[in-house]
Amino acid sequence: MQPAARAFAAFTLVFSLALSPALAASPQPVKAEHGMVVTAQHLASDVGVEILKKGGNAVDAAVAVGYALAVVYPTAGNIGGGGFMTIRLKDGKTTFLDFRERAPLAATKTMYLDGKGEIVKGASTDSYLAVGVPGSVMGLEIARERYGTLPRAELLAPAIRFAKDGFVLEQGDVASLANGAKKLSKDKAAAAIFLKPDGKPFEIGAKLVQQDLAASLTSISEKGPDAFYKGAIADNIVKASAAAGGILAKADFEHYAVRELKPVTCDYRGYEIVSSPPPSSGGVIICEILNVLEGYPLSYLGYGSAETVHAMVEAMRHAYVDRNSALGDPDFVSNPVEKLTGKAYAREIREKINPFKAGVSKELMPKGMGESTETTHYSIIDKDGNAVAVTYTLNGSFGTGMVAPGTGILLNNEMDDFTSKPGSPNLYGLVQGEANAIEPKKTPLSSMSPTIISRDGKPFMIIGSPGGARIITITLEAIINVIDHGMNIQEAIDAPRIHHQWLPDKVYMEPYALSADTLKRLTEMGHDVQIDASWPIWGQAAGILVGGKNLAEIEEGGGARYNGAMDSRAAAGAARGF
Repeated sequence: MQPAARAFAAFTLVFSLALSPALAASPQPVKAEHGMVVTAQHLASDVGVEILKKGGNAVDAAVAVGYALAVVYPTAGNIGGGGFMTIRLKDGKTTFLDFRERAPLAATKTMYLDGKGEIVKGASTDSYLAVGVPGSVMGLEIARERYGTLPRAELLAPAIRFAKDGFVLEQGDVASLANGAKKLSKDKAAAAIFLKPDGKPFEIGAKLVQQDLAASLTSISEKGPDAFYKGAIADNIVKASAAAGGILAKADFEHYAVRELKPVTCDYRGYEIVSSPPPSSGGVIICEILNVLEGYPLSYLGYGSAETVHAMVEAMRHAYVDRNSALGDPDFVSNPVEKLTGKAYAREIREKINPFKAGVSKELMPKGMGESTETTHYSIIDKDGNAVAVTYTLNGSFGTGMVAPGTGILLNNEMDDFTSKPGSPNLYGLVQGEANAIEPKKTPLSSMSPTIISRDGKPFMIIGSPGGARIITITLEAIINVIDHGMNIQEAIDAPRIHHQWLPDKVYMEPYALSADTLKRLTEMGHDVQIDASWPIWGQAAGILVGGKNLAEIEEGGGARYNGAMDSRAAAGAARGF
């Protein structure tokens, strides 16, 4: 069978697949005038709105939501992980908080390799060696201290209530816990919390109570970050780590610090993009791809056309080479941000793109230059126009699946985001280089891309998503779906997606993302297109559009002030406004 025929046959198979929520007609965006909160768990969204109604600003709501998700969305919400926060204040000032996990002091470049130099399976994902020093507690507190308005106790109170009194599990919650049951069953402390006494998953209508987590959160509420980094919580995590062959030490917690950094910025067709800088690759690579695509009339070429998809794939191919080879923790690596986000560099890339033929990734091997699927993102804007985009993570679903006894806290497996061995793929298939090699106190490179877009000096769009290596392309496609293709914010997020990450040299697509004719043309151009119906790697984006549900309504001036959309792929999520 010829490649084109084989690809066409593969495409027809998708019609036998169950129709996913993302493929149904999108609901209308949620409309509000005074504030909007969009998260992957409806109870957390309610918490955010509650804080805004009390007079808190978007940062206050973001902190309260972060803690609430740690209780009601344990697959990714966390205080045992870390993340990023992009902030745009009402006066236009923007900033970025890096509270990503750090490598322990005892970490080494070869810590996941055996005597023959080969990667030890599971060492960087399923053991205490996989745990990076958590940053969420410190990050949320720094955000509150510098940019919030309400006392810490008020912001933690909803999370403590959900943990102590429990919350009723709905279908999305039960599905998430069931998906993680096998992993959680391997750890006694985790199983005691997240599984029934007989070891089976909870059912709809059951109540999940987390008393140890309630105690930890109460301690943080009363004593601040010291309760986590210098007190009994850190002691318990270090003790559990030592007992299981890990390397976490009390000094790792005591030395943890949040970095406040300048966001990455770029212009795309007159819109200002503000996104995550290194140690995230997200903002840099989104800007690099957008700069390349700016040279193509995507609106004219049309959504899902062979020409549009070809341009997107080739821009992704070139940008992910840079992502996987040139970027790393700015305290350890000199990141060529200015070059990669420059219009001149984008022109160089466009000149290398053959408009009629697919590129070959192996011909783009790095020459040197001077997370998780189960991450979660939330977007918030308040009555004054303060906007916050937060993406934080445990890396894999439920992280390591392990809970340090007595804490109730699920621990991350973020160390897998480092380069365990140059040239070998990580959990998400990313092939990375020396810039992201393991070093003590170093932060692993991330794809998390909390992004805020402005136009004419006013907030326009807040967007981000989980999705591991695909976070960048998920966020990117939501942006161009709104700006180039005129979709409303819900349609832009729900639309089927494509992805290319340099290696492996394949174009991945969700079912129904491309027509049979488009797929045939792309295959004839040399693209290896693979249909990927797996869940949840295609993310759960959360977005807000300001001034209308789409560009047309914004231009007419008759739309609701805030328009929120939670990805239809997210069974438990919700956009809430008032």
